[in-house]
Amino acid sequence: MTETALGNKLPITAIILTFNEEKNIEECLNSIYDFVGEIYVVDSFSTDNTLSLLKKYPSVKVVQNAFENYSIQRNWAFDNLEIENDFILNLDADHRVMPELLDELKGYFDKGISENINGFMASRRTMFLGKWIKRGGHFPVYHGIIFRKGFGQCELKKYDQHFLIEGESIVLKGNVIDIITESLTVFTERHNKWSTLEAQDYIDYQSNHGAGRVQALKDGNEMEKRRYQRMKYYSYPPFLRVFLYFFHRFVLKGGFREGVPGLIFHFLQGFWFRFLVDAKIWELKNAKEE
Repeated sequence: MTETALGNKLPITAIILTFNEEKNIEECLNSIYDFVGEIYVVDSFSTDNTLSLLKKYPSVKVVQNAFENYSIQRNWAFDNLEIENDFILNLDADHRVMPELLDELKGYFDKGISENINGFMASRRTMFLGKWIKRGGHFPVYHGIIFRKGFGQCELKKYDQHFLIEGESIVLKGNVIDIITESLTVFTERHNKWSTLEAQDYIDYQSNHGAGRVQALKDGNEMEKRRYQRMKYYSYPPFLRVFLYFFHRFVLKGGFREGVPGLIFHFLQGFWFRFLVDAKIWELKNAKEE
C-alpha cells in the first residue's frame, strides 16, 4: 500500500515550535497554510503577540507546553499530539518552505509513497542580514524535515539537533529558507548560549559514544555524512581546528566572495562561535579536574 495525496492538500501534519515569534510566525504559516492537511503550533507560553497572530489562522491547532530544550519539546509533540496524517513536517518559526519544495512533494504523493520510504530530507537556505549564504560549505546542508509517524524522533542533543529517521529517505531538490537572525545582537546572544550547549554536548558525546543521536557515518545518508564531518573536525587539536575550519570555509570554499554579510557571517559563525565552543570545552574539562 502507498501513501497518496488527498484533494488539494498534502497528507502531512506540520508541527511548528514557537516562543515570542511575532516577527516570524505569519511568514512561516503563509508558506504552508494552503498546502498541508494539518498544522500544529506548539507554543512555550509566548508573552508577545504570537498567540494573537495565530488567531488569523482558524485551522491551526495551538497547544502550549513548557520548554525544557528543543529535543524534549519536539519529542513531547510526537508523543502527545493527536496527529491525523502519516507524515510529519518539522519547522521552526523562522523557516519558510519554498514553493518548489511543496510542488516536489506533491509530485511524490500524487504518485504514491511506497512503504519503505519513511522520510524526506531537504537543504536549508541560510539567510543572514538579507543575504543567502550559499558559499563556504554552508549550502547545501541537508536535514530530515519530514518523517513517517512512528518512524522518527529528535535526537537527544542540547544544540544543533537533527531528526533520527528509521528506514529510507528521499532527498528533495527544493529548499527551506532559514532566517537565522533579526540582528547581530540577537545572533551573538544566541550563539553565546549555544556555544555552552555545544560544549556540553561534546563532553556528553565522549561519555555515551553518541547513543540516541544521528550516527557519524562516512558513507551514510546526507545527515550522517555531515555528522561524520563534524566529528572529524573534533579529532583535530582544540583551538587549532578553529583556524583551519575558518580558512577552509572562508578561503577554500569561497566564503570571501559573499561580501560584507559573508565576512560577518563566516567570521562569527565559523570562527568566533567555534573558538568559544573550544574555550568552553576547555573550561568544562578543567572544572572536572579540580
